[in-house]
Amino acid sequence: MNTQPTPAEPGGIVGALSRNDDDANRRLHARLVQAAEQQNLLDVAYRTIDTPVGPLLLAATQLGLVRVAYVREDHQAVLNRLAEKISPRVLEAPARLDDAARQLDEYFAGGRSQFELALDLRLSSGFRRDILSHLPDIRYGSTASYGELARLAGSPKAVRAVGTACGTNPLPVVVPCHRVVRSDGTQGGYVGGPEAKRTLLTLEAA
Repeated sequence: MNTQPTPAEPGGIVGALSRNDDDANRRLHARLVQAAEQQNLLDVAYRTIDTPVGPLLLAATQLGLVRVAYVREDHQAVLNRLAEKISPRVLEAPARLDDAARQLDEYFAGGRSQFELALDLRLSSGFRRDILSHLPDIRYGSTASYGELARLAGSPKAVRAVGTACGTNPLPVVVPCHRVVRSDGTQGGYVGGPEAKRTLLTLEAA
């Protein structure tokens, strides 16, 4: 008779204990989020979603969506900056971002051409914020040059400033800076990288 102990297999005792720990952690986190919401202690909620341009970090305040970030921006660094600029009370709380996640899913599936979301634009100010307010004027499936956007904003000589405003857009995809291209028709820079910009423009041109 073999009296040696049998190694635990995946799904055995060790696996069950691990699952129990995960379940307990999820329940604890859910209670923490609920308590923070009830006591108005949750200033910035966040979640991540998978998309054709990679995982996107979504963050929202009570006022609306405040940040959309690509992986190349370093999600943890983005969360740290939100804690510094808005509030240290930042917590993963997906429910607050359900509507944003749903609309982004619809957009990437080709079923939505514009977003209907409350936005918190506090991370932009002055001319940059003015430029962001004009970006939705560029219709889905269309593009505009940096110069055209500068003229639209009433500052035709501020082409470089338009580029900076687009490059620092805190809400890419939702506020469509990807629709701004160079005057010769080439893509130009993009916070999500050239492949992401190409993917978005191709999606909208389909």
